[in-house]
Amino acid sequence: MQLLISNDDGVHAQGLSYLVQELEQDHQVTVIAPDRDLSGASNSLTLSRPVRMMPQKNGYFSIDGTPADCVHLGINGVLDIAPDMVVSGINHGANLGDDVLYSGTVAAAMEGRYLAHHAMALSLVGKVHFLTAAKVARQLMTGMQKLNLPERCIINVNVPDLPYDKIKGIKVTRLGSREIGGTAMDAQDPRGHQCYWIGPAGKVKDGSPGTDFHAVEEGFVSVTPLSPDMACHEAFDRVTHWLQDKF
Repeated sequence: MQLLISNDDGVHAQGLSYLVQELEQDHQVTVIAPDRDLSGASNSLTLSRPVRMMPQKNGYFSIDGTPADCVHLGINGVLDIAPDMVVSGINHGANLGDDVLYSGTVAAAMEGRYLAHHAMALSLVGKVHFLTAAKVARQLMTGMQKLNLPERCIINVNVPDLPYDKIKGIKVTRLGSREIGGTAMDAQDPRGHQCYWIGPAGKVKDGSPGTDFHAVEEGFVSVTPLSPDMACHEAFDRVTHWLQDKF
């Protein structure tokens, strides 16, 4: 396949390099990634200014924009390619549970939801065994063209930070959840203005069996199908009842 690869940790990130080296053994690869770390960029597109694309010495392309920018431009004719699929990663850290709402890695994959084959977001739950995650990605790509999921569905993959031979297997999971994030940390900039650091991610709230948190904790690769349809269908009847006689 012709793969478009991106990430949110930036064009020089270690995880990206490992992913490309593994997948280019079987597929044609084009890399478009942010020119810097844009973790937490979520699905944002740069609409207030033009974005600049720069070729890199290793054949990659960088964009001074978001992960979603990279994929949006890559599948909309900026380069003379027609990608079959988007693979995003390898993220430097987990994208489990509520993390997917903020993740630029997941957002880059989600931007590829229009293509012929289901996009994949790939994260290493740690920062050591990138080769393990890259091998898992290559393994999952086998038969990807035959994967039949609902339209615009992507898969979110989280790999334990273990040697490849220590991975126990792969599980299909649902998203767990976290508690509210840690308290924001206040500081002052060099000019004396008040500023804040966003606090750390919240502790695990739902890491029960069947969740992505539980699978990774037990040494399994977690694979979670995700959809851009964020409507809470189970609440429709309640909202309909609540709206009665409002107007």
